[in-house]
Amino acid sequence: MTPGARIAAAIAVLDQIGNGQPAEQALTAWARASRYAGSKDRAAVRDHVFDVLRSKRSLGDGTGRSLMRRLALREGWDVDALFLGEGHAPAPLTKAEQDALATPFDLTAAARCDVPDWLWPHWQDSLGDKAESAALAQQARAEVFLRVNRRRGTPDDAQSALADEGITTTAHDTVAGCLRIQSNPRRLKTAAAYLGGLVDLQDASSQHAVRQVPVPAGARLLDYCAGGGGKALAFADLTDAQVFAHDIAPQRMLDLPVRAGRAGVSITQLPTAQLADHAPFDIVFCDAPCSGSGTWRRTPDAKWRLTETRLSELQQMQRAVLRDAAPLVGAKGRLVYATCSVLERENDDTVAAFLAANTGWACDSRMQLLPDHDGDGFYMAILSRS
Repeated sequence: MTPGARIAAAIAVLDQIGNGQPAEQALTAWARASRYAGSKDRAAVRDHVFDVLRSKRSLGDGTGRSLMRRLALREGWDVDALFLGEGHAPAPLTKAEQDALATPFDLTAAARCDVPDWLWPHWQDSLGDKAESAALAQQARAEVFLRVNRRRGTPDDAQSALADEGITTTAHDTVAGCLRIQSNPRRLKTAAAYLGGLVDLQDASSQHAVRQVPVPAGARLLDYCAGGGGKALAFADLTDAQVFAHDIAPQRMLDLPVRAGRAGVSITQLPTAQLADHAPFDIVFCDAPCSGSGTWRRTPDAKWRLTETRLSELQQMQRAVLRDAAPLVGAKGRLVYATCSVLERENDDTVAAFLAANTGWACDSRMQLLPDHDGDGFYMAILSRS
């Protein structure tokens, strides 16, 4: 595909998203209907679409064609060469489109920061003087981080093995055992270091959070909302704890046995009905369902799909998670509440509501990381019986 044809494809996908189709579904449908598109073409179209979604409001919103025109202008591309009308490229710009492109438009603070209007007051209340910088950080693509499985080798081993396959990395400045991919991240899934379990994908903020949880020697640890099991895998690699994983939707953990086998760790999956039989646990880690507002540069369409009603529903789910998980914690154990959100309503407010309803608990520590060059936004509070 020519660069112009990739632009045209991105326009078509963005129009489908504008009509209400989730981004991943729209991209998958386009790829299936475009068998001629190679892997590099698919990657380029995906990058265009996600670059737009991260900055949809600051690019002026509108149709896919309008958004891609603005993206091309922002990135310094040759707009006339891309909108050429030849080789499946989009039609040339009309005089009205050229004039519109040359005319700056005024943006509200929420639009400039690419935050929905209804959410902007909550965003500001949650982040204060960091509200703008945290929002603007999510207009850029997220870094790709790896966790080195220490049972398989050292960070130096991992960097060397990855370099042999053209994947260059650097060590994270503050998170031990975390590598930042500098080049060729799309080669990772076929790299021997990944297939052999030496490294696994995990954001640096999640890795940092796992390392902050005090896990006693020989502890019994439950990853209560395990999802794909990334944190359970990290705990199993970093500690000698007996690690259990649970998710209310067990299909989310489908790949966990394969990932654990690659990493050389053992994780026992528990269905909901068996949790009480295996309690008490020394650590119950609850990475609760949330808005994902700290990870919106990875899933930018989720930002635009979030509503006030959905946020309220998530708050109720988060309170239910803590309510249901607390009885599984042993007398001297810890209940850890975490989200990948930066919104106070999902974080401190949820913890405060739990503590108000459960007077036998106290918050030992809390942590709020904001999205930046070194990782995603992440919140964690460690609770214990008082």
